[in-house]
Amino acid sequence: MQQTKLIKDERSLGDLFSELASETSTLVRQEVALAQVELTKKAAVVGKNVGFLAVGGAVGYAAFLTILAAVIVLLSYLIPLWAAALVVGIVVGVTAYFLISSALDELKKTELAPRETVESIKEDAQWLKDQMT
Repeated sequence: MQQTKLIKDERSLGDLFSELASETSTLVRQEVALAQVELTKKAAVVGKNVGFLAVGGAVGYAAFLTILAAVIVLLSYLIPLWAAALVVGIVVGVTAYFLISSALDELKKTELAPRETVESIKEDAQWLKDQMT
């Protein structure tokens, strides 16, 4: 332990700052890379759920059109044909509801902040403080 401390003491202040700058630069690049990987993973999850929202919206729109068709048939003919169109519209509407609600639930669970990177940066800041003392 004494020899290690002695070796550190023999380096010039310029060498120590140069080494600190180099290590800090490497550390920052690594943190940026970590943040990029973490955000890419989260963006993939969000993208998938946004896709489900879009599909759910399209299915909901189809339900709306089908219900409108049922109303038109009901008003035009006043025969049991409207009942079939109404049942189809309700089924499509229920499907849209479940698609949209499940996608929204998943989106609510997704945390967008890069927590691992934040924690790592805090550790790095503490390490830098320790190196300066």
